[in-house]
Amino acid sequence: MTRGEGGGQAQRQQVPTYSTAQAAAANKLPAGICGILLNCLGVHKFILGYNTEGLIMLLGTLLTCGLASPIFGIIGFVEGIIYLTKSDEDFVETYVKNKKGWF
Repeated sequence: MTRGEGGGQAQRQQVPTYSTAQAAAANKLPAGICGILLNCLGVHKFILGYNTEGLIMLLGTLLTCGLASPIFGIIGFVEGIIYLTKSDEDFVETYVKNKKGWF
């Protein structure tokens, strides 16, 4: 048997490659849970890469000494529910491709 006949050749392992959309869909669950549990702090926004919106929620809560936290809390809670109820395709279309920052 010669080397070119395949008997002694090492098999190449397939390494899965992920697109940006698949990686973003993987953030759906952590973002949804953080939206529900850490709602007024805007952690779910930072997970999705929306730093401006996350800072607005975080600083709005901290600089008002918590007075705005019920408003931001409701926003975060609703967004967390929306993230978790969307399909992966809808989630990627809405929050990755279209960059929808609020709701």
